[in-house]
Amino acid sequence: MITVQEPPRETPVVHQTDVLVVGSGPGGLAAALAAARTGVSVTLLERFGCFGGNITVVGVEGFAWYRHEQTVEAGGIGWEFEERAKAAGAAVPESQSLSYELDSEGFKLVADNLVLEAGIHPMLHRQFVAPIMEGRTITGVIVESKAGREAILAKRVIDATGDADVALRAGAPMKSTPIEELQAASVMFHMAGVDKQKFMQGIRENPSTYSSWSSGEWQIETSGKEDEMFSPYLGKPFEQAIKDGLIPAHLNTIAGTWGAVHDSGEMTYMNLIHLAGVDGTDPDSLTEWEIEGRRQAMLAIEALKRYTPGCEGARLRNFGMSIGIRDTRKIDALYNMTEDDVRHEGRFEDSIGIYPEFIDGYGILILPTTGRYMHVPFLSMVPKGVDNLLVAGRSTGGDKVAHAATRNMACCAVSGQGAGIAAALSIKHNWSFDAPDMPAIQQELSRQDVRWQ
Repeated sequence: MITVQEPPRETPVVHQTDVLVVGSGPGGLAAALAAARTGVSVTLLERFGCFGGNITVVGVEGFAWYRHEQTVEAGGIGWEFEERAKAAGAAVPESQSLSYELDSEGFKLVADNLVLEAGIHPMLHRQFVAPIMEGRTITGVIVESKAGREAILAKRVIDATGDADVALRAGAPMKSTPIEELQAASVMFHMAGVDKQKFMQGIRENPSTYSSWSSGEWQIETSGKEDEMFSPYLGKPFEQAIKDGLIPAHLNTIAGTWGAVHDSGEMTYMNLIHLAGVDGTDPDSLTEWEIEGRRQAMLAIEALKRYTPGCEGARLRNFGMSIGIRDTRKIDALYNMTEDDVRHEGRFEDSIGIYPEFIDGYGILILPTTGRYMHVPFLSMVPKGVDNLLVAGRSTGGDKVAHAATRNMACCAVSGQGAGIAAALSIKHNWSFDAPDMPAIQQELSRQDVRWQ
């Protein structure tokens, strides 16, 4: 490899804070809010121009689509996301569950208001590039932006990048699933010009269930109870398009779910494009598959126009701002969650919240319809080898099937809220993350309306 020599340089410190959260998806946004509400100064760093991550940047609007009558949840900030969105007119009832679909554009304003109300220092449009280290202790980060290279100092750092970028570059050990086994990436899109009444009549006449997911390229393991439940699954239009030569036969991965159909003719959160082999940590791979995903989305829209009642006049409204990545690095944590934990109601003394028995990924779909739930352990957020750093969101420690549960946005909010509280209290009372004061953390979780046991 050819290299260049960069000259040594001094980087200006532009900001200092108690808790720095890097990344503002459901985990990072929850972490920042929780830390601020625990009474410390908080800075929220984000590379894009809005907060919300997977919700706003990618366009994944189904925040809690697992929810049914018997579902047991943690509440807390994740629940607040939905309630605030509903109050702002930025949510509609979700099609397959007892939850609300969050409007990806409206939630940008909801997130802005939450951040400003909490007194969080917002730093959008800055890209994390390196940690600032003193031995094995992280003391801040280096960022780059239109303003050049800058330093931000912090007493505690929470990595909510989704890819464990901060932890990796700070020297924490990682675990990665082989690329051929990674969960597929998706390019989300939204449509306009749909005849809602005609489309919904077609759905009622030809309803799909979760057993419909086991078709074409996929075979899905369920617990059995899901098989006859309604699912907003679309598969037949694309099967017909392949038969007619509109879609190439090898693209039998085009299929999936629609989100909500609005009176305005918009149909949102079209989760139809599934791209295997995407490396979410490789910009060349991301470039290739962003382009390919958009191409496939246009094929999907054409198939819907031809073969789906109500979609004859449909057109593209918009794509998400970025490809959606489900799966990259995970930290090797002080405790790595297991398949047994998420399948069999894992219980932990260091619980920072609960999460219903919802597994979605690696060919498994289990919905929480029976009241079963697991604990989310604090130590799964503590990376080995680095001090003063927590990892919240989908890159916490765990095996593949554990990741199929903890990667979901509502669980990321649970881990984020726990991380934010722990970071704040560790500053106030001067303890380290490898020896947490769990009674104090759990007391503050209760104060913030989180169920943790």
